[in-house]
Amino acid sequence: MKNSCNTQKNKPTVFDCSLYQLEKNHEKEGNLTYVYNNIHVPFDVKRVFYSYDIPGGEARGAHAHKECHQFLIAASGSYEVVLDDGTNKRTVLLNRPFYGLHVPPGIWAEEQGFSSGSICLVLASEGYSESDYIRDYNDFLEYRKEL
Repeated sequence: MKNSCNTQKNKPTVFDCSLYQLEKNHEKEGNLTYVYNNIHVPFDVKRVFYSYDIPGGEARGAHAHKECHQFLIAASGSYEVVLDDGTNKRTVLLNRPFYGLHVPPGIWAEEQGFSSGSICLVLASEGYSESDYIRDYNDFLEYRKEL
């Protein structure tokens, strides 16, 4: 696994957000994908959560983190992740449960275009802390200038 976070500087870009292919074990009874800390994801997982029953046309996320890394998986269905570093934007489609997107801290991310029955599974490097969130886009742009 490659290191998806830019270690040369503390100002990640949307190009530091990497898509990882996870192991897919195919059996006649169905498929199985597993995830190990620091092996399949580039950090130690401290929190897992998922969003589901998202109405069509709704968006989720629309924030950045100061410290928390996230690894997003479309456990079911599909959705797009719009990534923004204050200069560049990039959209990544997640539509297979054996792919995950690593979003390092300092990147604005918004999930949109959810298909019916989709599940957005998130593995996070930190427990929940409201002080880690940047929820206002203008505050995010100011934060990026300080990095």
